[in-house]
Amino acid sequence: MKVDASTTKVTVIGEALIDLVPGDSRLTFTAHPGGSPYNVAIGLARLGVDTSLMARLSDNAFGRMLRECAAAEGVDLSAAPLAVEPATLAVVSFDAEARASYEFYLEGTADWQWSESESEQLPAETAILHFGSIASWTPPGGDRIADLARRTHDRGDVLVSYDPNIRPSLLKDSAHARTTVERCVRLAHIAKASTEDVAWLYPDDSVEEVGHRWLDFGSKMVIITGGPAGALAFSESGVRLDHAGIEVTVSDTVGAGDSFTSGLLASFTKRGIRSPHLLSSCKEEDLFGAIDDAIWASAITCERPGADPPKSADIDSERQRSTSLSLLRQQTPRTA
Repeated sequence: MKVDASTTKVTVIGEALIDLVPGDSRLTFTAHPGGSPYNVAIGLARLGVDTSLMARLSDNAFGRMLRECAAAEGVDLSAAPLAVEPATLAVVSFDAEARASYEFYLEGTADWQWSESESEQLPAETAILHFGSIASWTPPGGDRIADLARRTHDRGDVLVSYDPNIRPSLLKDSAHARTTVERCVRLAHIAKASTEDVAWLYPDDSVEEVGHRWLDFGSKMVIITGGPAGALAFSESGVRLDHAGIEVTVSDTVGAGDSFTSGLLASFTKRGIRSPHLLSSCKEEDLFGAIDDAIWASAITCERPGADPPKSADIDSERQRSTSLSLLRQQTPRTA
């Protein structure tokens, strides 16, 4: 079945878990909805995109929290199965530079138990499918998600996006991880990763080499994010874009990469780039604009505690403020 040209729904499949974030004392933690795919779905919805989340949501207190919070954001949960297994937990800690690390409790939890029938419930109006992160490599469900990505990719009318979102503590080693990640890159038209992901997966290769290798695998666009350094993009048509980052006061980096993905896919959707063919013919100015939107979304998230992606109005406001400050600096006379 062909997707109607006016369709704009983005569907995200993967884990929806609970982040336990340190409180004011060593004995307290606060539960926050999280998981990379879940965060991407929330970010898309806040940016005004018709969004569906395919996640196995547990029928317990944490699972109900995940479901209720996503529904409150306007995320379509019609393809999110009710799971009997418990929700996955991630205990968060921060280093001196507010970078987050995670200790996961995922044995026998809901996110990885996809059945064949559950993974076949892709909403018919989906124009873009995003997958990745822990659910894309954790058995037994990882193979089900890869099968969905493969079927969707092979249709030729749905744009498929992938972000490995590497968690080294959950992978055997970089060699094994490379095999898994490269399988998924071959199923995606857009492959996005961080410089940390690339350095761990390919310690002997440059970002440039990895970007071109992933294009050789069949991706139409590869984007490597570098935090405050911005992002580097490569396209199958030979376009190479190096977009600078935005200077912000960082609260923490939880969800920053997910907000980048949300901003990117939302921008492509609003620019009418909703199919593999349209991505291939994407103008350089549209690609630059989409990456700019994504960087702003990520930067604003870094200014906020936890995974709290911005709305479109937040991005517009910050852009206006940045422009005003820049003009003020230019107009302020220098003193000797």
